[in-house]
Amino acid sequence: MISKTVTWINKTILIAEDEESNYHFLKMVLNKTKANVVWAHDGIEAINLCKEHEPDLILMDIRMPNMDGLEATREIKKTHPEIPIIAQTAFTMENNEKMSKEVGCSAYIQKPIQRPNLLSLLSTFLS
Repeated sequence: MISKTVTWINKTILIAEDEESNYHFLKMVLNKTKANVVWAHDGIEAINLCKEHEPDLILMDIRMPNMDGLEATREIKKTHPEIPIIAQTAFTMENNEKMSKEVGCSAYIQKPIQRPNLLSLLSTFLS
């Protein structure tokens, strides 16, 4: 279990998420950590914002318009192999976790995301 006060000052987290309500939930949780949060609405924007902001971690939704999270992860890993990418999805297909690991994701979290689980997972990469 993670302590209630997690602080990631000077850390940037890129959230690639097309659903506004999901983004706002993640932002609300992460704002309490004092991390800098950047929002990409699809995979193409995630690639571009990754180049611009060089985040410390990426939360990558698997299903997004224009370019899905798996393809975006493949592209990001070509130029930024060191950035941990955590795949997230609401769809419980058995092979989602396997596919996300194959393209380079460091971890996988299933929606609906619970705050303590998210903070615990992120702390393994940011602390």
